[in-house]
Amino acid sequence: MSAQTSQSEAERREQFEQLPMRVAMGSYQPLTDELLSLMKQLGVDDVLLTPHRHPGFDSAMPMGRAWTVDEIQEVQAKIESHGLRLFAFEKMPIPLYEILLGDGDREEKTEAIKTTIRNMGEAGVPVLGYSGHPPDGAVRTSRTVEIRGGAEASAFSMDDIDSETLLYDREYSEDEIWTAYEEYLEAVIPVAEEAGVQLGVHPSDPPVESLGGVPLLFRNFENFKRALDLVPSDNHGLKFCLGCWSEMGEDIPEVLRYFGGENVIYVHFRDVIGTVPSFHETFLDDETSNFDEYEVMKTLHEIGFSGAMTPDHVPSMQGDTEWEFGSITGRTYTVGYLKGLLKGVRSEASD
Repeated sequence: MSAQTSQSEAERREQFEQLPMRVAMGSYQPLTDELLSLMKQLGVDDVLLTPHRHPGFDSAMPMGRAWTVDEIQEVQAKIESHGLRLFAFEKMPIPLYEILLGDGDREEKTEAIKTTIRNMGEAGVPVLGYSGHPPDGAVRTSRTVEIRGGAEASAFSMDDIDSETLLYDREYSEDEIWTAYEEYLEAVIPVAEEAGVQLGVHPSDPPVESLGGVPLLFRNFENFKRALDLVPSDNHGLKFCLGCWSEMGEDIPEVLRYFGGENVIYVHFRDVIGTVPSFHETFLDDETSNFDEYEVMKTLHEIGFSGAMTPDHVPSMQGDTEWEFGSITGRTYTVGYLKGLLKGVRSEASD
């Protein structure tokens, strides 16, 4: 690797550090030129990729192994060719719980994550998110709850969960999951610090005590305090999903003020109606939803948050044919709405 290339990577990381709070957009699937052009037209500059195992489509990045520098730089070059930046991979190539519950191959899988982090650092990609729910992805009991104008949203009800069926071959105790998680952090955080990559933990979704015999660690305020205190580091913080914190029934502005802008790596903007054990997702501007999105945006500004905000799960709207969580129409609408909220907050603050 040439000194010129290394300088370019260092400059990439430095430019992210100088950026203000802003709106980003992501994709679960491999990026197309059409989607990247749409992002540019919407006025976002940051792209997030969410690799994911899901029937019926290709993941944005390969799953099950470390990502190589060449793979990362290839997608990075495509994004940059449209005048955009690759801000984050939202999920790891091996989901967290697959690592924590992998008694026989935990070390091998952890090494794959360490290699990925090093390669991200070499490419100058600043953020790697990871999610706190097994087996991989948010658990929902419906995808077709009708909301405004017949749009469809996803929902969860504990009453519809089969509590007898185990996700794995046995039940796990919460203590052993915490122990495995601490060991994982002890292994990967020093690598992240050296590589200049920030790690962000996403709440369990749904934030219930357990599913299928597996305790969900990231389900409440107290557990997040514990998670960040296990191996304290400036390179480990929150992938702050407003929908999940809303599902918990927490006071979101209060939680944001507690953790502060320095601990919030980036923000997922979505909202729900109801809290665990039963809720459904909705439009961000739904007046009957759980939180005031303008108040949250103001709070993010007040605490000095300077990362990216991105649409998360969105309703399926008229004409949408893609995967439920990836609706282009809903994500486009949400980007515009967030940009308007952000402009309003900044205008109010400057008065």
